[in-house]
Amino acid sequence: MAGVSGCMKYSMFFFNFLFWLCGCFILGVSIWLRVSKDVQHTVQADIPAVNLMIAIGAIIMGLGFFGCCGAIRESRCLLLLFFIGLLLIFILLVTAGILGVVYRSKAEGVLTDTLQKYIPIESQPAEFKTDIENLQTQGKCCGLIKGAQDWGGVPPASCNCSDDPASDCTIYNGRKVYKQPCLQFLTDMMAKHAGIILGVAFGLAVVMLFGLGFSMSLYCQIGRK
Repeated sequence: MAGVSGCMKYSMFFFNFLFWLCGCFILGVSIWLRVSKDVQHTVQADIPAVNLMIAIGAIIMGLGFFGCCGAIRESRCLLLLFFIGLLLIFILLVTAGILGVVYRSKAEGVLTDTLQKYIPIESQPAEFKTDIENLQTQGKCCGLIKGAQDWGGVPPASCNCSDDPASDCTIYNGRKVYKQPCLQFLTDMMAKHAGIILGVAFGLAVVMLFGLGFSMSLYCQIGRK
């Protein structure tokens, strides 16, 4: 223990335990975003930042474990591996944040291009049509881009507009349906999710800066033993 500060050692251990908890949190939030019913599986594959954050969360959990072991055992090798891994994750988090900002500003354009592939909806597989109907019910919308006409036939009952005065309705082929296409609902939902991702990414990045300093300081202290 000579030459190694007990305070620094256990502070490093405590930090890494919190870091491991952060990894659990970011992994949980990312998986929730990935499987959320608000964003159907047909468009989830177009959220690169979410997939990246899932990988980062899993790696952070592993790094937290290595950091705890390195601090308690005073292993320079484990601490160095932790420092390098943490630095790489820090860079990835900044990248995820940038992707979130870029994607947030281009969300509607990306969604429009993606959803255009599924028009007319009537010609798509039954599972896809069921997902769209669920989306229409949740978002009080009809169709994907242009409205009820996106179905290419008779729109389903999920397009029927309620008598609620707050509902924005229109008449299509003699039926009262939701006027708003689901593109706007999805865009708003993606923007909300992007905000969560950005908050988690940049908040964790700040914590990582302290981790980098702690690990390098303890690494140098062990080297002077």
